[in-house]
Amino acid sequence: MTEKQLNNLQSPLIDLKDINKYFPMGNSKLHVLKNLNLTIHRGEFLMIMGKSGSGKTTLMNIIGFLDQATDGDYIFDDEEASTLSENQKSELRNKHIGFIFQQFFLIQSLNVSQNVELPMVYEGKKKEPLRREIAKEYLHLVGLEGKEYSKTTELSGGQQQRVAIARALVNEPLLIMADEPTGALDSETSRDIMEILAQLNDEGKTIVMVTHDPDMRKYASRVVYMKDGLFLDEEAFLNG
Repeated sequence: MTEKQLNNLQSPLIDLKDINKYFPMGNSKLHVLKNLNLTIHRGEFLMIMGKSGSGKTTLMNIIGFLDQATDGDYIFDDEEASTLSENQKSELRNKHIGFIFQQFFLIQSLNVSQNVELPMVYEGKKKEPLRREIAKEYLHLVGLEGKEYSKTTELSGGQQQRVAIARALVNEPLLIMADEPTGALDSETSRDIMEILAQLNDEGKTIVMVTHDPDMRKYASRVVYMKDGLFLDEEAFLNG
């Protein structure tokens, strides 16, 4: 971990306070997240681990503004996010958060470059030639130079995940959210993807990753463990 990253660890990007999440179940409610408190600092690589049903994906969705807590406070980049409208949350999400999922979620009717350009299309501020040039730059970053006009169906699983990483980066987000990004990949390809994420973190990107794979812990600067909607334990590492 660089000196710059260590300094950034004094600066919270996210502060969750007393977060609860309930889901309706018939006449009752399922208490999925239970009074959670979590601070995520700029430049961290935070890994959230736990078995299926532990609440880690629900927490991930709340952090990424894909879902809303039932109650509690959420501070994002010094802004109280709990009271934002859906449109404001959508704008904040599109501007400041990049998502990487297990299933890639690439659009097969679009070529590789067009998939990477999508966040910039939604942003609506860049014309097509500039979008294409930026997409090319990020595809080069993830080792896919020359693949700009390929069909996504022509790519291996690892290459498709690289496209997803490039797509997550094009708007230069404050936060990268990775939900089981290696879950559909073999061990060698998983290692390649994690090395890319580790390099991004070394360059100062804040990353929050959900996984159940204990082999991934070595890439994190901090690991929190969840069970039944609670934090059980935490490990901190000073990598690099």
